[in-house]
Amino acid sequence: MDENSIIADGVKIKVLITRDELLGKVKELGERITRDYKDRRPILIAILRGSFIFVADICREIKVPVIFDFMAVSSYGNSRATSGVVRITKDLDLNIEGKDVIIIEDIVDSGRTLNYLIKNLEARNPRSIEVCALLDKDVPRKIKNKIKYMGFKIPNKFVVGYGLDLAEKYRNLPFIGYIENGS
Repeated sequence: MDENSIIADGVKIKVLITRDELLGKVKELGERITRDYKDRRPILIAILRGSFIFVADICREIKVPVIFDFMAVSSYGNSRATSGVVRITKDLDLNIEGKDVIIIEDIVDSGRTLNYLIKNLEARNPRSIEVCALLDKDVPRKIKNKIKYMGFKIPNKFVVGYGLDLAEKYRNLPFIGYIENGS
């Protein structure tokens, strides 16, 4: 084992993005959002569960008042591949009509889930919707989504850590990594 990987549950996980790189990018994204929303009070909609660490970190870097709400959606289950069927398992508690909304997403893969979320939220008549995604996976997409605040472009690997999981494992890793003997 080297300093760029760890063994967790007998699985070798290779570091793709370090904790310091994550925190630097989160600070940069928070500064951009602060500039863009200097006279507004956006609602940050965290997409659970994967984005919970990201939203906790980025909200501390946003220097304008924000309001929080949460949605949970499912398209993966316990699999490494999306089922293609998006289900809302926890909806918003707040009314977003006439409000500025920023979707906080952990990773954009096929784009289907994000597209579904945007259409669902647009139907609720917010003033604006923007997307802040930590990771943009390099995969062919039929659906193009406009992501205003993008963290990192990553290769087509199944990643874990910093909130992202594989069957509910590895969310607590302080970095983004991938299982080295898998994709």
